[in-house]
Amino acid sequence: MEHVRIASRLVALVVVVLVGAGACAFDPQSGGSGGGGAAPAGAAEQATGASDTPGPDQHGRPTPAVPTPKPSRKPTPKPTRTTTRPTPSTGTPTGCPQGQHQRAVEAYLARLGGFGTITVDGRQSVADCAAIKKFQKRYGIRPVEGRAGPTTLDVAQRLATTDTARCKAGTGTTFCVDLTRQTVWALRAGKVIMRPTVTRTGMSGYRTPAGTYTVNFRNPKEWSDPYEVWLPYWQHFTQGMGFHETTTYLHEKSIGSHGCVNLLHADAVRMWELGKVGTRVVLIGRRPGT
Repeated sequence: MEHVRIASRLVALVVVVLVGAGACAFDPQSGGSGGGGAAPAGAAEQATGASDTPGPDQHGRPTPAVPTPKPSRKPTPKPTRTTTRPTPSTGTPTGCPQGQHQRAVEAYLARLGGFGTITVDGRQSVADCAAIKKFQKRYGIRPVEGRAGPTTLDVAQRLATTDTARCKAGTGTTFCVDLTRQTVWALRAGKVIMRPTVTRTGMSGYRTPAGTYTVNFRNPKEWSDPYEVWLPYWQHFTQGMGFHETTTYLHEKSIGSHGCVNLLHADAVRMWELGKVGTRVVLIGRRPGT
């Protein structure tokens, strides 16, 4: 009997120990709603998100920020504006280089007139630069930089030495072409109504022939069947040849037309305005190399 009582007490003791251990182990995960055991240290902070640093999936309450003193704002001094007076230029103007044909170009532009004040002294000046740029822009010379280079000299010389009186004009409007100098101009009753300008005629193997002709067909935009290209402001005068605007660089002498008289845009428009079917066309001289 004594052995039975001892065994019963041992069983009861084991049950108490197991029940108490189970309550302590599961209480933190029960949300504090049962068991009555004490939570481990730090469990409450984790449950409320009040740990030191929230993890990436936590939306914890921010810890109160310790106020930091605001930096004092000192007024910054306003920059002072200094005005510099331009000094007169004594050398070559900036961005306007002097070319190797400065004096010759100055002389031809002074002879032509209409491009501004030119001092023929072989030294680039602001006025010279402006005049040369104006000349280059008018006649499609690239780049327009005011430099008296070979192309500028060539064009200026051809224009300045063109003798408009060599063209035997009729009583009405006459288109004149100097094939030797590659220039073109217009007369009416013997008076110049369009000053000489640049042109490019037939290249080697496609020489533009000298002679007297008449404009017999006009079209503001003609299609060339053999060469598959548009010919703006087309005015035909002989053998499939005529005046028209060119779409290539006019001053490229290594190429030429197939007999036509190529013109800059402004000149093609002007000749279209002056001409009509029946306008007289006079070509003199011969293009070098053809």
